[in-house]
Amino acid sequence: MMSSSKSYAESDIQSFAAQPLESLMESAWDIRLKNFGLDISWVNPIRTGVLSVTGTTCALKCAHCGGKYLRHMLPIERWRELDPSKVTSCLISGGCDHLGRVPVEKYVRLLPELSSKWRLNMHLGLASEEVISNLAPFCHVVSFDFVVDDETVRDVYGFRASGQDFLETYSMLRQHVKVIPHICIGLHGGQISGELNAIHALTDIGADAIVFIVFIPTPGTLYENRTPPPVEGVARIIATARCLFPRTPIYLGCMRPHGKYRHVLDPMAVRSGVNRIVVPSHQGRTEALKLGLDALWIEECCAL
Repeated sequence: MMSSSKSYAESDIQSFAAQPLESLMESAWDIRLKNFGLDISWVNPIRTGVLSVTGTTCALKCAHCGGKYLRHMLPIERWRELDPSKVTSCLISGGCDHLGRVPVEKYVRLLPELSSKWRLNMHLGLASEEVISNLAPFCHVVSFDFVVDDETVRDVYGFRASGQDFLETYSMLRQHVKVIPHICIGLHGGQISGELNAIHALTDIGADAIVFIVFIPTPGTLYENRTPPPVEGVARIIATARCLFPRTPIYLGCMRPHGKYRHVLDPMAVRSGVNRIVVPSHQGRTEALKLGLDALWIEECCAL
């Protein structure tokens, strides 16, 4: 399993990330070229079906989501409505219970058939080892929201857990399946708080790949009137991660603001050394072309 090549103190990472942004991005770009060459991937996940094991229900109603994103998922009981000529993989997700667990195990009877047809990416939340032991034979990869900041866990998720619970669950899951940590930059209502700590934790534990997503103020949620984190702050975190994880694939995921924000962020993410961008903006694609990168399109979820 891939990880960084060096152990860092948390204070070292904070100092490293505080250097001038352009210098940091130049370092990240050089590292990216050295370890990955000129290949980059654009992702349009039209061949990944999205299934919810809870329908539109979520016990947590988190401040950033409020269950709104579940409305775009197909209830897992209706999985046969997916077109097998168009779908080649599935994301199995859903709402959480009051302990932060996505109850995928309730549908374990369906998983043998689903996994025989498609590769499965699962959101499990703070799953137990017993649960993952039962699900692992059918799971190609687990996407795990990686949060280590106690205040963010408390204010965003609103249930009794700590960053340590997320750390321990992530470490446990890695013993059974491939796990891709997802770090939401600005999750705490648009504030950047704890993301560098999360990166520091991963330098100790390791990661097969890292997906960065960005907080979106969503209508109907507690955080609907907040603003996304500054684009420069997002680029700084991505570039820092590239420098600390020179040989680990880094992706910019689908959850990030649209419009002008994406137009500015995507080219900066390219220069900060990402390997994949989901639904890249024209500006991001143009930047890659100017830098001489060779782009390949992928039509499944970036974690796959």
